[in-house]
Amino acid sequence: MEKYNLADMVKGWFVGNFEPTLYRTNDVEVGVKQYAEGEYEASHHHKIATEFTVIVTGEVEVNGKRYSAGDILKVPPGTSANFRTLTPVTTCVVKVPGAGNDKYVDPQ
Repeated sequence: MEKYNLADMVKGWFVGNFEPTLYRTNDVEVGVKQYAEGEYEASHHHKIATEFTVIVTGEVEVNGKRYSAGDILKVPPGTSANFRTLTPVTTCVVKVPGAGNDKYVDPQ
């Protein structure tokens, strides 16, 4: 058994084709991400990957709709989403396939 710490990963990502990683693969990316209240990610989409986001704790607004702990969001390729935290939030995100360089910020 080996032990690692999420704090040593970049933005919570710990599986995927990046550094550091615990398992290097292009097949999937996995991260546990923590946000403070009021953080915002601009609208973006993926052309190849499907992204699954589990709201583990807290409450968020995505594309104007509220989601809370236990909700799972599936964002297929070509679907745009923005993200605003309404409370401190922890998410678990899985992106399939890993598809590096597959994040496209939408024009404002």
